[in-house]
Order: sequence, then structure tokens, then C-alpha cells
Amino acid sequence: MMETKSDLPFRAEHIGSFIRPSNLLAARADYELQKISAADLRKIEDKEIEKVVKLQIKLGFSAVTDGEFRRSAYSDSFTTDVFNSVTFGSTDDENWSYSNAAGKKSEARVPRVVNRLIWEGPTNIENFNFLSSLKHGGVPKVTLPGPCYIHFRAGRDNIDREVYRDLDLFWQDIVNAYVSELEALSKAGCCYVQLDETSIAKFGDPKIRLALSERGDHWKDLLLLYTDVINEIVVGAPDEMHIGLHLCRGNKAGSWQADGGYEDVSRLLFQKLAVQFYFLEYDTPRAGGFQALCDVPKNNKIILGLISTKSNSIEKRDEVLRRIEEAATFISIDNLGLSPQCGFSGDLIGTGITFDQQCAKAALIVDIAKEVWGYSSISDI
Repeated sequence: MMETKSDLPFRAEHIGSFIRPSNLLAARADYELQKISAADLRKIEDKEIEKVVKLQIKLGFSAVTDGEFRRSAYSDSFTTDVFNSVTFGSTDDENWSYSNAAGKKSEARVPRVVNRLIWEGPTNIENFNFLSSLKHGGVPKVTLPGPCYIHFRAGRDNIDREVYRDLDLFWQDIVNAYVSELEALSKAGCCYVQLDETSIAKFGDPKIRLALSERGDHWKDLLLLYTDVINEIVVGAPDEMHIGLHLCRGNKAGSWQADGGYEDVSRLLFQKLAVQFYFLEYDTPRAGGFQALCDVPKNNKIILGLISTKSNSIEKRDEVLRRIEEAATFISIDNLGLSPQCGFSGDLIGTGITFDQQCAKAALIVDIAKEVWGYSSISDI
């Protein structure tokens, strides 16, 4: 029997982004150089989104996104696209840098808040409506960066002290904006939202803890604060909306920002939050073991991110099955599903894998979900 939106999340999931086609990258570059208009760029985006939606259905997914093709980076849909008061710079602090398998480091982006964070109206509705209009038969999923992203990356020194003398106002502006956006999405018919909250998973890394400490923050205090903020948003969202939380440690051009498992955050992460399902990075030993899943309440679902979007090699089916069985020693297998550990292209650069590798990894997710849980989608009809 085909799964429906009452089954959210699905046993086979993806995290949202797909590799941008070369003509879309070229069009975006032309737009930045003012060679084409915003309307011209959107027409090209529309065509490529239609193709990537058909691809998702063909691969066997029941939840579909626009591939995040209208964004330069995963965080755009609720930072610069929403708040005119957020700018971006970079930092040479190596505690915040990204590293790849060869040990090469790259700088991290740093948001700077220069004025009040005012929600001036929905920014994702037009994109959601287009996605819904494609008549794909799947459940449209909207992905938004988590609400703690700006503070985690910026710190107090990059949030204007004249504008926000008291950070309580900063957080209230964040909460109000997210709740307003979620209400608008719900009115447009959206029932499925994924929050990409990459901050909390990084608290297990000693260098991230050091970076936070050096700027005057303690990771345990931030864990309490961030879970409070997420809860306020989730509780304030419309009742009919399914909201999941995705956690990872960075997915920039085949590199990552942090190491460390979920053990130090699992109790608050799973038992304090009103979130009912999670997408968890688990593709490498950097994410730790499955012991933290013991803290998951019996009614919550975990989508295991066992398939890497940073590695060119295609995972071995038997190894993925073995890891699912291992996870099921800490949580019922009925509460599990399967996905990549992150999006296939969280920014324009991508993660280094090819289109064919992306499709092979996605197809593997669906095939394993069918074998383990009897998953089926509209592509089976």
C-alpha cells in the first residue's frame, strides 16, 4: 500500500537539495552579472525544478522538493531572502573552518545582523505553490534552515548591540518570523516542513566548544537556549503541519565542520523538543554510534542518514542493512527510516559526487526501504 502524508516522514527520504544542472549554474552566474533578468532566471529555474521533481518520483520518493534550485546555499531561504538586515562575511578562525578527507580547510560563512529581524511577509509561498502545481502526486516538502543558525554562526559580536541591546528581543524576532512563515505555508496547503538545524549536532566537537567558549558562550547553555527556541516555534506552528528536524555537521563541497556523536545532546534533543521525527547524520564514525537513540521516545521516528552525499563510492547494500539492524538494537525498527546524511548539494558548488552517483545512492535508499519496511511510493503504481 502506498504511503500517504499521514505516514510522514516516509521510510525512504531525501534531505532536500539535488545537484544543480550546469545550465542553471550558468543562468545564475549571468543573473549576478546582470546579463539576464530575475524573470529570465526564474523561467530557467522552473524548467529545471520540473525535471528534478520528475527525477524524485522516478527514483521512488514520496516526498518531493524543488531541489533547493532557487538558493545559493541551504540557509538562504530564511536568512538573506527573509531578512534584509542580515549580511554575510567569513572568518579565518580555524575552529569554525570546514575540513575534507584530505585535511584541506576552507573558511566558514559568518552572518552579521545589522538591523531588526523583521518578517515582512512570506518568502516561500510562491515557490511552494509552483512545486505543488506540478501535479507530481508526491507530498511537497519545504526545507528551511533552523532558527539557531544565525546566532550559532554569528555570536554576540556580529549581532548589532545598538539594535539588540537585549538578545531576548533578537530571539523573539526569530520566533515570530518562523511562526509567521509556517502559518503562511500552512494556509497555502503545506503540511510538511524540514528544519535544517545544523548547530546542535556540532556541540560534541571540542574545537566547536572552544570556539564558542572563546567568544563567551558555553555549549551547554546554548543547548538549553536553542531547544527552547525550537520548541517555541514548533508549538506555535499550525497543528496540521508535520515538522521534522535535520541535524548534520556540515556538507560543504565534500567537507564538514565538526565531529562528535549525539550522546551529549540526546536527552534534551529527543525528550525536550516537541518535534516528532528527526533526520540524523550517521554516514561516518564522525557522527558517533547509535547509543543515543535510547533516549528517543517510543512514538518518535528517526530517519537514519546512512548514505553519504560527500563520498563518491556507492554504499554496499549489506553494510547499510547491517547498520540498520545495529540501530534497531537501541530503538524499534518500526521507528526508523533511511535517507542520505544531508542534501546532495547544499550550495551551488555541490559535494563532489556526480549526477549518476547521486541517482545510484537515491535508488539504493528506496530499494532498501522497500526491503526492510515494505515501503512503496507513487512510482510503484
